[in-house]
Amino acid sequence: MNGLAGDLAAAFGPVAFVMFVVLNLGGILTWVERKQSAIMQDRIGANRASIFGIRMFGLLHPLADAIKMLTKEDFMPARADRLLFTLAPFVSVFFGLAAFASIPFGDTLRIAGREIELQAVTLNVGILYVLAMLSLGVFGLMMAGWASANNYALLGGQRAAALMISAEIAIGASIMGVVMVYGSLNMQEIARGQGQPLLPQIFGSWIPAWGLLTQPLAFFLFLTAGIATTKRVPFDMPEGESEIIGYFVEYSGMKFGMFAMADFLETVVVAGMTTALFLGGWQVPYLQAGGFVFPWGATVGLPHLAVVALQVGTFLFKVVVMLWILMLIRWTLPRFRYDQAMRLGWLGLFPLSILNIVVTGFILLVVSG
Repeated sequence: MNGLAGDLAAAFGPVAFVMFVVLNLGGILTWVERKQSAIMQDRIGANRASIFGIRMFGLLHPLADAIKMLTKEDFMPARADRLLFTLAPFVSVFFGLAAFASIPFGDTLRIAGREIELQAVTLNVGILYVLAMLSLGVFGLMMAGWASANNYALLGGQRAAALMISAEIAIGASIMGVVMVYGSLNMQEIARGQGQPLLPQIFGSWIPAWGLLTQPLAFFLFLTAGIATTKRVPFDMPEGESEIIGYFVEYSGMKFGMFAMADFLETVVVAGMTTALFLGGWQVPYLQAGGFVFPWGATVGLPHLAVVALQVGTFLFKVVVMLWILMLIRWTLPRFRYDQAMRLGWLGLFPLSILNIVVTGFILLVVSG
């Protein structure tokens, strides 16, 4: 039984951790969005929901929202396609969750004679898997727009599809520079590569080779296109209330809540990918397998579990910082018009991504030659 329990823990432990973290981060973002926007706009923010007079800084509002949506009437238009209308929100949430599976949140955990990769799904082409899952999420939006039998909803779904195509192409092209630098499509190998010193012949071992330093242009291109994939301001044309009524106009109750949750889950995925590809992933500067090894020769030994805990904690901290930045952008920039967003994707992000690939290839050729 102990062997079976260990095998199950090794197989499903990372999956359970990813599900727990992603779902809870997605849920807590509903509170963060209210409170962060309130602070930026000099307001108090959500603080009314309470239990026995205890308000907990508004943290009970996500619970109140869940209860409200679960108890609201589940409305469906008379001419709607019942099967597709029901499946659409589940498709969006499923692919939002599945996209995080290949993002590593730590190095290998060795416990009880087993080695556990701190990654829900270990793939040699992990980047392609994440991009595929993010791309498939648009099917839920198109299904919702089509199945609602509402022209406004259909227009929102079409806008979502057009936006996702332009954003996903820019994301894929921007990541190619990272793949060229670290020589792998495996996100775990890319995270490990970012722990190596950057130009040791010049800087020694002082500066780690994080993607932000090796691919600065790709970082900004990826972040911009990543925000577009979340369909949030300034790229919220699929649900722009001042122009059209979005793809979920006919949805109510928890089905509407699932579409909102899908947007937050995609935000978590974008923050996780940015961390894994450009911010060193789970890497802690000067932390190696046996503890800290500083460039000036000092060392601090740490047990293996402490090293892994620091790696996981560092990864989560970086993701939280990125989520704060994404929320900051969401409540700072005005929304693009539809034509402006398309122009930015096709005539801005995509050509710059191709230029970044060419420049990266030239630099690698010069360095290797």
